[in-house]
Amino acid sequence: MAKLSEKKFTAPGKDKIGKMDRWGRRASDCEKKEDSRKNNMQAVAIDDALVLFPSPAIGHFISMVELGKLILNFQPSLSIHILVISAPYDAGSTTSYIADVAATIPSIYFHHLPTITLPSTTGTHPETLIFEVLRLSNPHVHQALLSISRTHKINAFIMDFFCFASLSFASQLNIPGYFFYTSGAGSLATSMYFPTLHQNTTKSFKDLNTFIHMPGVPPIFSSDFSSAVSDRNNKAYEYFLDMAFCFPKSAGIIVNTFELLEARALKAISDGLCIPNSTTPLFTPLAH
Repeated sequence: MAKLSEKKFTAPGKDKIGKMDRWGRRASDCEKKEDSRKNNMQAVAIDDALVLFPSPAIGHFISMVELGKLILNFQPSLSIHILVISAPYDAGSTTSYIADVAATIPSIYFHHLPTITLPSTTGTHPETLIFEVLRLSNPHVHQALLSISRTHKINAFIMDFFCFASLSFASQLNIPGYFFYTSGAGSLATSMYFPTLHQNTTKSFKDLNTFIHMPGVPPIFSSDFSSAVSDRNNKAYEYFLDMAFCFPKSAGIIVNTFELLEARALKAISDGLCIPNSTTPLFTPLAH
């Protein structure tokens, strides 16, 4: 049987010991840095938040903020982030109202977006101006959502129906996108049915001279429609039509009404009569 060779153990020299010490110190430093990184990640808490995007018109703006207050009554752990647009026209001053809310409700934050300059070719119709301002503000809205999402988990993006052009950001960022309809259910029913009316005639409402029948509401004479939608050639008409097509794409609609007040309109919406060619989104009145 062959004899196994024996090898002598040789103690490492001073140079090797020095290298081993340096390697040990480096490993220890890396461990400390990793522990510090983990501690910093734990220190930055990801809070649950809602982002609310109101139209700049004072009535719409205050209604949206009050919705945020109402939500906090049921979910006080949330933070509410409100995107504020400064309209380049008189939309009513909300400065003192914002200051009061910010001072008294610390979990509501206001994010002021840059002011938009409207092109000289923009029409003068009030609704057209609102839609244009909101459309041109889209890059700032997107940036605000990205910024908030770095420090918060955005559970929902709730926007005024005038802000429909921002709905696509919700799906891009994997956030449920909801509409807040500041008017009542009767108005919502007519808005939802608007694409059907558009498809059923080639004339403008102002030229029909007849009663228009829609689910959930009494017949409305054609000349009594809002000036924003009475003329098919009006830019505002086009915007309202695009808005109506966006309703089924949302995660849901919150309606500023209650069931006893508008039972007929709410039932028509619930039964799917107002969007006959698509799926009616989840909707809820603010009170029952």
